Amino acid sequence: MDLFEYMRNTNKEKESPLAARMRPTTLEEVVGQQHIVGEDKLLYRAIKADKLSSIIFYGPPGTGKTTLAKVIANTTSAEFTQINATIAGKKDMEEVINKAKDLQGMYGKKTILFIDEIHRFNKGQQDYLLPFVEDGTVILIGATTENPYFEVNGALISRSVIFELKPLSKEDIKELLKRAVYNTEKGMGAYDAEIDEDALEFLAELSGGDARHALNAIELGIMTTNRSEDGKIHITLSVAEECIQKRVIRYDKSGDNHYDTISAFIKSMRGSDPDAAVYYLARMLYAGESVTFIARRIMICASEDVGNADPNALTVAVSAAQAVERVGMPEAQIILSQAVTYIATAPKSDASIKAIMEATRVVEETGNLPIPTHLQDAHYKGAAKLGHGTGYKYSHDYPNDYVEQQYLPYELNGKEFYKPKGNGYEVKIKEHMMRIKREESGRNGEKKQE
Repeated sequence: MDLFEYMRNTNKEKESPLAARMRPTTLEEVVGQQHIVGEDKLLYRAIKADKLSSIIFYGPPGTGKTTLAKVIANTTSAEFTQINATIAGKKDMEEVINKAKDLQGMYGKKTILFIDEIHRFNKGQQDYLLPFVEDGTVILIGATTENPYFEVNGALISRSVIFELKPLSKEDIKELLKRAVYNTEKGMGAYDAEIDEDALEFLAELSGGDARHALNAIELGIMTTNRSEDGKIHITLSVAEECIQKRVIRYDKSGDNHYDTISAFIKSMRGSDPDAAVYYLARMLYAGESVTFIARRIMICASEDVGNADPNALTVAVSAAQAVERVGMPEAQIILSQAVTYIATAPKSDASIKAIMEATRVVEETGNLPIPTHLQDAHYKGAAKLGHGTGYKYSHDYPNDYVEQQYLPYELNGKEFYKPKGNGYEVKIKEHMMRIKREESGRNGEKKQE
């Protein structure tokens, strides 16, 4: 490296955002993620021993995926190469692979390839990497905010160790913020700033476990706040509120967090917890989720999890779906809240979904069993000659509008699919079905005695 290049890199580092400058270079500087980088953990031991196999870091933004890759770069004796999947093409990968082959063949040196946002690679790009990961030409380190089991080639997954990074705790964020304010080497200690405890609490709370978001806020605060009479820059609560403005909600409509949130939403309605259900509703709306998508999920839940325990639940859900399309936001949130709290507090039954799932299983196993002749269509010419419809009993001609006859194929005689539970309106359904069958059985017994 010549003097010009050294000066250029030095100036670039000084001008980098605070979050980039604060990035740890050793494991000892890493804050949080002790479940994977604690001294007794596999990743810690592998990095220290420089014995890494291919790994994938998976977690929300600002939790340290790139940080850990940089720590590995500073620790390993292997060649470390980084590419970003959003801009890299096949040519870039070919150059990395060719160089890795040369280093391995000529010097016996390994190459670690760090791919940031690896989920952005398409299937073809991921397939290209596979044989070189498999034969050890490169050791892969992938970083992704999306669930790798959904977004990364299954063959690559099987050859990698997955490490899930969690959102940083509030205490972790506070530690990073204090380093940022007072550290003179990597932080902004040279600005002679101070942060109040309530401001520290506020920023740590509203960062949502995202270190980058918190550091960007504190950098903005220090750079834009005038010095007080004592010559210091004071980061007060009001300054912190100005800098962070609005809590960041991690919610990618096409990503893993989307499915986690909607899953929690549905399970909260199913679990009869209206508070949790409306909370997840608020999270989705806050993040800009489509009201029609939410309404569809409510309709499904109304049928799948409430069913005939409260038949009105589906009516409420369908009405809400129609209403939100006509009204739009922000008023649509009121309609959705009404539907969600209704579904969450309604009596529950999964008897309807169990019925169709069991019936589908039987159909798959038995195929097209013959329909009883008396149920077959008798309206076309010649049907009578075939015996179709002969012997059919019209239920409305009988007491309770019910008469016992064979409806299922004879091979399934006595099979039950729909089994009403003891909740809500299904109690009445169960009682009604038992009553009409009991009375029909009584009448048949009387006829036999006669």
